[in-house]
Amino acid sequence: MFDLDSLSLAELKKLKKDVVKAIDGYEERQRKAVLAELDAIARERGYTIEQVVGVAPASSRKPVAPKYANPSDKSQTWTGRGRKPKWVVAALEEGKSLEDLAI
Repeated sequence: MFDLDSLSLAELKKLKKDVVKAIDGYEERQRKAVLAELDAIARERGYTIEQVVGVAPASSRKPVAPKYANPSDKSQTWTGRGRKPKWVVAALEEGKSLEDLAI
């Protein structure tokens, strides 16, 4: 194999880094192989891997239609959810109401 005693400190550190990298790569390849096997078994039986392990697929939310628009720039809109945009705050400070900004 190697005569580790003959290597310099820099060579030993590089060897250590390479070994850690090789181990991580090996573990990732093994994990992917097992996942592919499990996926094949699940498909053979008419399931997805998500159904077997009980993971729900990520829900896809539909975008919410904007309810308010900036009177001076109609391209700036707000759905009424989350933090108020600066233009909404400014309009409210000027005495306008949300109904005035409604689309």
